[in-house]
Amino acid sequence: MPGHQRIFVVTTAAGEAHLTRLRDDLGRDPVVLTAPTAEAAAVVRVLPVSPQAEVLLAPVRFPPADRGHRLDELVRRHALRDRFRDVVVVTDPATSTLLLRVLAPDQLPTGGAVTLVGLARGDRPVVVRRAVVAGIVLGVLASVAESLTLVLALPGAVALAGLVLLLVPSWRHLGREALLAAAIAVPVVLAVVAGSARFPAGW
Repeated sequence: MPGHQRIFVVTTAAGEAHLTRLRDDLGRDPVVLTAPTAEAAAVVRVLPVSPQAEVLLAPVRFPPADRGHRLDELVRRHALRDRFRDVVVVTDPATSTLLLRVLAPDQLPTGGAVTLVGLARGDRPVVVRRAVVAGIVLGVLASVAESLTLVLALPGAVALAGLVLLLVPSWRHLGREALLAAAIAVPVVLAVVAGSARFPAGW
């Protein structure tokens, strides 16, 4: 789901085949929330992660009127801590149905043991500090060149790579970082070269 954070709602009725597919489909270091029950523990045992037990996910005989909204708030709170990690919620079928009604009211229930919900998110943010450091390093390295063409070739190549990365949704943030680094490198190159007076006639 490009542009969406994946939330897997898993019931304790999930079989081995469901869990195997889920395990193979999960991204790196997912967040796993589980009801504090033996059934949920048995489901989570198949997944290669350490779960976090949440009392709110435990089955209740007489659910309060706001239970669905409290479940939705719980899951979203964990999801918002890192919008680029998958979230797995393991609970009993009744609780999972209630959660899905609030979490994804516009999504038709599949009736299966594992339901995938996508929460809309923006692109991964640019790490400005990393781009600035890369731009300075790039500018210093480029200024070592002996000709003006070569001096500007390295920042240009990085900018071109950034434009290519912009076309790949999952790498778009790296493309923006590369463009920012190239933009920072140019004045660094000019400052270093002008200070060294290596090209007095070429400017």
